[in-house]
Amino acid sequence: MRTGGARLVAAGILLSRVFGLVRQRASAHFFGSGEVADALAAAFRIPNLLQNLFGEGSLSASFIPVYAKLLAEGKREEAGRVAGAVLGAMALLVSLVVALGVLGAPWLVKVLAPGFSGDVRELTVLLVRVIFPGLGLLVLSAWCLGILNAHRRFFLSYASPVLWNAAIIVALLWKGPEQEMAALAVTVAWASVLGSFFQLAIQLPTVWRVERALSLSAGDAAPHVRTVFRNFGPAVATRGVVQISGYVDTVIASLLGAGALATLSYAQAISMLPVSVFGMSIAAAELPTMSGATGDDVEVHRAMRARLQSGLQRIAYFVIPSVIAFVALGGVLASALYEGGQFTRDDAKWVWGALMGSAVGLLAGTMGRLYASASFALRDTRTPFRFALLRVSVAAALGTAAALMVPRALDIDSRWGIAALTAASGLAGWLEFLLLRRHVHGRIGEVEFPRGLMGRLWLCAVIAAGVSVLLVRAVQGLHPILIGVIVCGAYGAGYLGLTRLTGVDDARRA
Repeated sequence: MRTGGARLVAAGILLSRVFGLVRQRASAHFFGSGEVADALAAAFRIPNLLQNLFGEGSLSASFIPVYAKLLAEGKREEAGRVAGAVLGAMALLVSLVVALGVLGAPWLVKVLAPGFSGDVRELTVLLVRVIFPGLGLLVLSAWCLGILNAHRRFFLSYASPVLWNAAIIVALLWKGPEQEMAALAVTVAWASVLGSFFQLAIQLPTVWRVERALSLSAGDAAPHVRTVFRNFGPAVATRGVVQISGYVDTVIASLLGAGALATLSYAQAISMLPVSVFGMSIAAAELPTMSGATGDDVEVHRAMRARLQSGLQRIAYFVIPSVIAFVALGGVLASALYEGGQFTRDDAKWVWGALMGSAVGLLAGTMGRLYASASFALRDTRTPFRFALLRVSVAAALGTAAALMVPRALDIDSRWGIAALTAASGLAGWLEFLLLRRHVHGRIGEVEFPRGLMGRLWLCAVIAAGVSVLLVRAVQGLHPILIGVIVCGAYGAGYLGLTRLTGVDDARRA
């Protein structure tokens, strides 16, 4: 079973996520977990509505299956017309939404960050207005990703966010020592716009090279274009539902006191690493492969089951130790990545709590992405929308109750509500995963999973983590980064060694 595409996606995502963590560390150093950090976190989350609604997820679900199928059938001229028509429509739509976002920034901040007031609210409005146009460029870069993925050019698109992160890192290191926090936040916002341009520009030459038949006129490809946009609607709705979940989290966090939203942002930068590197990479690489499968229904479904089985095993091998690491070693991770400057050891404690909550749904979230890709490959974007709507409804109800009521009931610090919030989202994620799995299995047949494999993986991860926790005590007093390298390195080596000893196939490939 070929895994080269997933490896290239994972390599690109890992590179961009590493730069993302460096960006977050630099941001934590200069902003800490105070009000300006909250404003910057909210300012990036609010315009992300545009990117997440119309960007990679929606385009991948609707565009890649149609485009990849045409390429597999040798209809390159039609594929080029479909690509051009989608580009033109997306450019027009994004321009309109960016304009509305810039004009409506005060209303957006009032609705989505109701806990903000005074100078913090005004700063957030200014930052949103600066950041919004840059995220419009990121949506167009998602079109490039769709083209390149269909042509099996996986690395560039997923590595291109390195330039976005690098632009912000340079701005922080250059202006951080001399600017006040509020002014530095504005500098970071402008740097993000410049980085968005770089992220789009670096992909365009390769896009022109692989898609020489690109045409803005749909012509005889119009039926395929209609299929793309017919599927695009439910895909956008699905992403919109997911965004509602993210904004519910933002609203709740803004009510939990100063620093809560920044804590959530720092924790999500860590928790999204395994989701992106292992879940997104495999799901993204398998989507064009499953979409391009040819033959009768029996042959197509057999091929899809084989891809799903391989992908699920790879996801489980890497995500299960991530779950245990968040619970047992989350404090070590948070201190190693962020401690220093304005970010203190106490701040790392709150990030650890949020990571423990995130661990609840980590495996479900990553496996669910692969099952969603299988549904998209079957040209079904409506069913994932219904399941996402249910998940968000459950997450909103559980999250609100847990984050706002549990700390009060237990008479503990309100920032523990972030841990309760992320745990509630994880529980809702399991519901969505189980529904997606049942739906896909009903369409293509049961996907078998080797008996006993999950138990071995959990056992190996727990044993390796137990040894690593003991090691933490032995290295106390060293620099947090050095502690993180020693402890996490030992944990990874221990897990790899134990899984090899117990005969796990993915351990040999790792």
